[in-house]
Amino acid sequence: MSWGTELWDQFDNLEKHTQWGIDMLEKYIKFVKERTEIELSYAKQLRNLSKKYQPRKNSKEEEEYRYTACKAFLSTLNEMNDYAGQHEVISENMTSQITVDLMRYVQELKQERKSNFHDGRKAQQHIETCWKQLESSKRRFERDCKEADRAQQYFEKMDADINVTKADVEKARQQAQLRHQMAEDSKAEYSSTLQRFNQEQWEYYHTHVPNIFQKIQEMEERRIVRIGESMKTYAEADRQVIPIIGKCLDGIVKAAESIDQKNDSQLVIEAYKSGFEPPGDIEFEDYTQPMKRTVSDNSLSSAKEGKPELKFGGKSRGKLWPFIKKNKGATPEDFSNLPPEQRRKKLQQKVDDLNKEIQKETDQRDAITKMKDVYLKNPQMGDPASLDHKLAEVTQNIEKLRLETQKFEAWLAEVEGRLPARSEQSRRQSGMYDGQTQQPVTNCAQDRESSPDGSYTEEQSQESELKVLATDFDDEFDDEEPLPAIGTCKALYTFEGQNEGTISVVEGEMLSVIEEDKGDGWTRIRRNEDEEGYVPTSYVEVYLDKNAKGAKTYI
Repeated sequence: MSWGTELWDQFDNLEKHTQWGIDMLEKYIKFVKERTEIELSYAKQLRNLSKKYQPRKNSKEEEEYRYTACKAFLSTLNEMNDYAGQHEVISENMTSQITVDLMRYVQELKQERKSNFHDGRKAQQHIETCWKQLESSKRRFERDCKEADRAQQYFEKMDADINVTKADVEKARQQAQLRHQMAEDSKAEYSSTLQRFNQEQWEYYHTHVPNIFQKIQEMEERRIVRIGESMKTYAEADRQVIPIIGKCLDGIVKAAESIDQKNDSQLVIEAYKSGFEPPGDIEFEDYTQPMKRTVSDNSLSSAKEGKPELKFGGKSRGKLWPFIKKNKGATPEDFSNLPPEQRRKKLQQKVDDLNKEIQKETDQRDAITKMKDVYLKNPQMGDPASLDHKLAEVTQNIEKLRLETQKFEAWLAEVEGRLPARSEQSRRQSGMYDGQTQQPVTNCAQDRESSPDGSYTEEQSQESELKVLATDFDDEFDDEEPLPAIGTCKALYTFEGQNEGTISVVEGEMLSVIEEDKGDGWTRIRRNEDEEGYVPTSYVEVYLDKNAKGAKTYI
């Protein structure tokens, strides 16, 4: 099977076919190049996706990753980052092993093809030249033969005419002989040219063309083999990263299997446990016999305290919880605005951080001391006195940190001392009563003024029978009688109340004011008798009712 013998007359078609083969190779190169670009783009998108969902440092989101489910998600993000890296490897291997290599081979192939078809055209031109020479010799021989025949006929005509002189006859005879000789010469030349052409033609079709076409065939077959090898390399580029991709996927599965729901539940307890006891039952107060009450010690003490009684006619807020709102002001240094358990954790964390700072400063002091000793032993290396200021500064920092640590350790010891035993505060939160007076704790919210900074009023000093430990919590009960409105207000701006104890308002909305600003920048308002909370005073325009109880009179 040879193109030289089978396709000896298909020079133009072979030229078109080999050009198509090169175009096919360039098309495959373009395909692989676009695949590498897709792999790079995909890897970039995966990396960006992984980076987008990574926890931000020093943020609340970073704290959430102590849960096993979040840790598994973080492991998934890291594995996806490695997964993206494997797609980059695919792109790099395809570029170096296929695209670059084939582009160089295409240039060589084009040059080889050009050379082969140049030789083919040269052979074609040579045989065409030989054919033209043969045709020219043939036409000359034909012409000379015809001229010789005409000269012979003219001679015979002249020889038969008795009126023609002998000289004219001799001249015609000589002309006929000359023409016959020219015809014989043309015949000999034509015969020689024909033999030479047949030889050239045989060599052309049996030697030159087969050799040239054989080279073209080998070139084309090498191209076909090369593109097949490139396709294998294409598949291997993917196959090589499959084990690593499998490890990435195994890592994701392993991370998913490490999720421990019980552990996460325990972490929720540790994160949000307040340390308080749940509130106890509220005693029933009989209002059906108000006229039968007589003056007694209990009634006198109640009148003395002057605190309003509970009324159950109002709407309930739907739940009992000791902290209706949180401190809106700055966080106290001792974290006293937090429940006991959370306060203990914050204090412990602060003590640990301070101890780390102390260790860091101590290491720095030791390093400076060693350097000073080196300077003392080798004065040429430096002046020991130049380190005195730095050493004194570090020592002073250590002393400050130690004092700070002692302060927080004292607060921590105070909190840890309260937590084991059920204190007076826990009894207050549980709704327990004094055994002698059986006086229900009905005025917790009024005993302590409702203000975002958690400040106390003078009424708290009268609550000696409850023996409540002083804290900075705003611990209103949700089952108290709703406070009366002391005015109205108009929302100047929209406020999104996202923290507990706040309320969302819309610009232009009219609401009732139930507690004015105590100096902390917050005003307590109510909407529809069953929804209340705090908003920034600067966000509302307040219209107080001068006749309302508790309203201030502005001059």
